[in-house]
Amino acid sequence: MHVLVEGHRIREVADHPITAADADVIDCAGRTLMPGMIDCHVHVYISSLRGSAKSALPTYYSHYASKFLANILGCGFTTVRDIAGGDHGLAYALDSGFIEGPRYFYGGYAISQTGGHGDLRPPEQGMPVCTCGAEHSLIAVLADGVDECIKAVREELRKGAHHIKIMGSGGVMSPGDPVDRMQFSDAEITAIVEEAERHGVYVAAHCHPDEAVLRCARLGVRTIEHGTLTSDATARELVGLGTYVVPTLSVMGAIMEDGRAMGIPRRNIEKLRVVYGDTMTCLEAMKNAGVKLAFGTDLLAEQHTRQGTEFTMRSEVFSPVEILRQATSTAAEVVRMEGEIGCIREGAYADVLVVDGDPTRDIGLLASDGADLSVVMRDGRFVKRRI
Repeated sequence: MHVLVEGHRIREVADHPITAADADVIDCAGRTLMPGMIDCHVHVYISSLRGSAKSALPTYYSHYASKFLANILGCGFTTVRDIAGGDHGLAYALDSGFIEGPRYFYGGYAISQTGGHGDLRPPEQGMPVCTCGAEHSLIAVLADGVDECIKAVREELRKGAHHIKIMGSGGVMSPGDPVDRMQFSDAEITAIVEEAERHGVYVAAHCHPDEAVLRCARLGVRTIEHGTLTSDATARELVGLGTYVVPTLSVMGAIMEDGRAMGIPRRNIEKLRVVYGDTMTCLEAMKNAGVKLAFGTDLLAEQHTRQGTEFTMRSEVFSPVEILRQATSTAAEVVRMEGEIGCIREGAYADVLVVDGDPTRDIGLLASDGADLSVVMRDGRFVKRRI
């Protein structure tokens, strides 16, 4: 294969040499050329799991985010979808070239019910009264009732959100909600979906239990985040509904292995045990049913160095080629840029990797934090080049 890049785009793809004046020719012999990868579930502002007030200061977590984005780009991820917490300021800094990083899709604050997965207050804490930067949530806003839910959607859309995230079930890191219970009423979820769709934006939902996955999908949610307890029957229905699922294995592995050392309370680790044991079985069910699965990590703060484990954990269920599709073409569909990213074709953005070896045979080549990447190109510009 021969590929000609001109400006930000791939101009030509051919099975014969391409002639172009003043071209910078790179010989990739013995290596693999592939599209830049897409992580569909990141949280760039979460900089600490230890509850430090300093880590909640905007000046701190903004610098943390810029470093994280530069690192993830060097690992071959040329696009990320921030599923809770990212904002227009960070997107503007990236677009303006102030900081180095991947193409960035953000949803702003996730929307949570009071006492839901986005409500991180301990039981003894009331509503915050301070308006300083260290008091507000980095990832979620609370909304109860249809009117508040609609207003919350409009507020994130006002700030340019590419998608809307809701907490459709309990979660692991939140202090007070059972992980295997549904959240929000049908009326609230329907109102959120309808309001988002009026603006041409889709809804993603955090869901662990099977009943939450099915309910959110039936109510029009487009992407399910995690889906850890999805049953065979629900998986088959997801196919008919055209729902995407973004499993996130690496974050669960990180918490199970080193959660206590990272400062995660024992009660949260116990919540994870409720959903972790059946995760691979549920992935098999979704694979066999033909559910559209995309790549996501959901790593938080100190866990961000473990991104490569997502590839190795998925390899217990999926072939290297299946994982590559999840991280490229299917992920591009999730962010509604199919044919423009996640592929090598004429007219697509020039997000290109050159791998030292063949990842279709050895997916571990992509799990080495960029060590096996000779080239990382984003938008036609070299981020890394060793050949």
